Amino acid sequence: MKLSRFAAFASSLLLGSVLALTGAGAAQAAESAALDYVALGDSYSSGVGAGSYDSASGDCKRSTKAYPRLWANANAPSSFAFTACSGAVTTDVTTKQLAPLSSATDLVSLTVGGNDAGFADVMTTCVLQSESTCVNRVNQAKAYVDSTLPARLDATYNAIRAKAPAARVVVLGYPRFYQLNGGCVAGLSETERAAINGASDHLNAALAKRAADHGFAFASVVPAFTGHEICSSSSWLHSVNWLNIGESYHPTANGQSGGYLPTFRNAA
Repeated sequence: MKLSRFAAFASSLLLGSVLALTGAGAAQAAESAALDYVALGDSYSSGVGAGSYDSASGDCKRSTKAYPRLWANANAPSSFAFTACSGAVTTDVTTKQLAPLSSATDLVSLTVGGNDAGFADVMTTCVLQSESTCVNRVNQAKAYVDSTLPARLDATYNAIRAKAPAARVVVLGYPRFYQLNGGCVAGLSETERAAINGASDHLNAALAKRAADHGFAFASVVPAFTGHEICSSSSWLHSVNWLNIGESYHPTANGQSGGYLPTFRNAA
């Protein structure tokens, strides 16, 4: 008799636990489904380098393998607008990408600032010119990040908040490009690679500071990309690609799914 009572009690506990978990899962699904999500930014958000580009996006090169699309596919928000565009600078975000934002927007993701600081030109300079010229160009970019970029970020963040006053805004940073003392046997010097990594850290610090000052979340992808930089044995970044120069120094599909997606998911 006691055993039967215990069995019945245990069964009721098990059933209650299952119902509670099921209810929690349903609540989480309902919460995701109720979200209105807008993905803004530059090529790191549009998915350049990941392939599988939506032809309708034209030169913006929005990829079906980019982290915003992957997150939307997994969470099925009630609405999803993907306006990130390859080559975008801060003024492009404010003038061309904010139309989907509204007071109903719940979640916004953003990568921007690298193009303002001229990182594409930095990489071109470092690949084609001398070590000293490379380091000088890196230092120019860092000076821009200190002197000019903060005001541009402020204007962009203010515009986003004005159009989406209730949204959680997640600003994602940029990875370090190189694993130092890694497996590369040619190309840039270690001095150049270290300088480029330092510039990426410098930019990320500025993005984090401005995001915090505006009440936005900053999500660093550096931890996720550690061990997957160029010169590692499992790189999630394209090195220079002379056959498709636009994809150089951008995340691969694995970089989007293994680096940016979990970083954004944890912050969102």
